[in-house]
Amino acid sequence: HNGKQNHRCKECGRQFVIDYEFKEIKEFEKELINKALLERNSLRGICRIFSVSLTWLLGYLAMLYGQTPDDLGFKIPFKYKNSQVQLLFVEADEMWSFVGNKETKQWIWLAMDVATRQIIAFHIGGRGKEDAQQLWQQIPDVYREQAYFFTDYWSAYACVLPKNKHTAVGKHTGLTNHIERFNLIMRQRVSRLVRSSLSFSKNIQNHIAAIKFFLFHYNLSEAAL
Repeated sequence: HNGKQNHRCKECGRQFVIDYEFKEIKEFEKELINKALLERNSLRGICRIFSVSLTWLLGYLAMLYGQTPDDLGFKIPFKYKNSQVQLLFVEADEMWSFVGNKETKQWIWLAMDVATRQIIAFHIGGRGKEDAQQLWQQIPDVYREQAYFFTDYWSAYACVLPKNKHTAVGKHTGLTNHIERFNLIMRQRVSRLVRSSLSFSKNIQNHIAAIKFFLFHYNLSEAAL
């Protein structure tokens, strides 16, 4: 496939290529690959575009995903840190995905700061009360103390969010428009989430890491606006 003859030693059985040439992936190529990972490209598609092997790309992804910070690169606006007045509004929603096959559903829970449009927390798992609690635990303290939350009518939210800081609303109110629009952005830009696609995640660890990587870079782009 790479135009070189593969040989095997008759004595030890080791396979080798004569005049092997090591291909160095330059830094500017890695930067382009990073950008391609944030768009609707499959891993094998990236291999074809940049002429890299799938083995190298998977190893590079493991390194890249491992460097993604847990806080998603989200920066709390300074004016909120010491504010005693409730000025924060958060929209939360969940979207379905699958890993391995469509019977293995994994729900992506998201919480967005309405003012900055940044994702302040996410969780991937089931769709029950325990998973809503996991999302709540990921939300920064300043939001848990000061923010008001808008969600849909899914019952798990009411079990976790404080009653005096939460309102369940319908789509007609427009109070969850931003997070629902972001769900569409995720569907369009993350190939693993495209419906009826072959580019789905094969294991849950890579699924979570890929979503986390996208959210981190999305937050950076929003913070720069």
